[in-house]
Amino acid sequence: MKPADAQAPSSRIARFYERSLSDRLVALEHAGQLAPESAAHLRQGGGLPLEIADRMIENVVAVHGLPLGVALNFRVNRRDVLVPMAVEEPSIVAAASFAARMVRECGGFTGDAMAPVMTAQVQLDDVPDASRAPERIAAVREELLRLADASLDNLRRRGGGCRDLEVRVLDEALGIVVIHLYVDVADAMGANLIDTAAEAVAPLVQRTLGGRLGLRILTNLPLRRLVRVTCEVAGAVLGGPERADGIFRASRFAEVDPFRAVTHNKGVLNGIDAVAVALGQDWRAIEAGAHAYASLTGTYRPLATWKKSDGGLRGELVMPLAAATVGGSTQVHPGVRAAFDLVRVSGARELAVVMGAAGLATNLSALRALSGEGIQQGHMRLHHRKRELEASRTRAET
Repeated sequence: MKPADAQAPSSRIARFYERSLSDRLVALEHAGQLAPESAAHLRQGGGLPLEIADRMIENVVAVHGLPLGVALNFRVNRRDVLVPMAVEEPSIVAAASFAARMVRECGGFTGDAMAPVMTAQVQLDDVPDASRAPERIAAVREELLRLADASLDNLRRRGGGCRDLEVRVLDEALGIVVIHLYVDVADAMGANLIDTAAEAVAPLVQRTLGGRLGLRILTNLPLRRLVRVTCEVAGAVLGGPERADGIFRASRFAEVDPFRAVTHNKGVLNGIDAVAVALGQDWRAIEAGAHAYASLTGTYRPLATWKKSDGGLRGELVMPLAAATVGGSTQVHPGVRAAFDLVRVSGARELAVVMGAAGLATNLSALRALSGEGIQQGHMRLHHRKRELEASRTRAET
């Protein structure tokens, strides 16, 4: 993994799409973007060795591959970024690159991510006098924080640790109470760390409140780990005032109709998920958190919105995003290590912003197509290449 403060190459690589597979890797190597071992791994196809796969999950019989592409033209917080994407659907990489090029002309994407604080839940049922649970927990608050920290020695050495807690009375009559622990997990996604902390404090919580102990586990709705990304796009770059107005109206449609909002958000997650898979992230947790966040008001809402601004549009994305640069498969999978060579982020917070920018880009590209010629023209042109491959395979097998 290369640090973000290493000399960053340009994300504008001329005619990259038209080059051969080998020439694309050569271009990335010449830019100093790939470590030699990463380049060698990708040159061999980027597959996961079976012996590594066999240690990652259970009952392994083979390795299932996905195409790994690179989205170009991204400029995020004044730094050029090459964005790796692993995805099977045609047009996503091209759409992200196209939108990033439009945004680039107005300075690129700007974003920030909150401190990487994840939330653990300790559940109790049948708590007597549940309404008094907050004051009873307040009396042992410091001891609970100390117990949580004591279970996270390695994390504390990396600057993380338990930061806060709160009590939620979910049903006073049934005595359902949940304690939330807020843990800074540094550059990790944090699931195992969070679960450890929850289990460490659970006995004292039960002794303090009574009742029956239930679950002790993280929630994938980390409301203290939000990312926010914005950008400006000039109307002329979008195709003129009418096209810009069409994107604005499409965004407004998603704000007032959950049936549209869910597909709108799928367009956001097209970009985020593809980056997440390439970089070995828990994309299922990211998806779960995104959709839960979109529903928090009681009505399903868009994660990204587009408003009119002077001469164009301003886009904004806000969502929980638990990204990680350590743990999981980030160090185990050689293809993931190669993808980290490409993106060059300094830590989890910067990675979250890059992922958010990818989501905002794929959303913009989709809305621009939908509000103009429709989604199928460009998408089916790329999809046709897969159909040609299917036809050639059929001919070879007959």
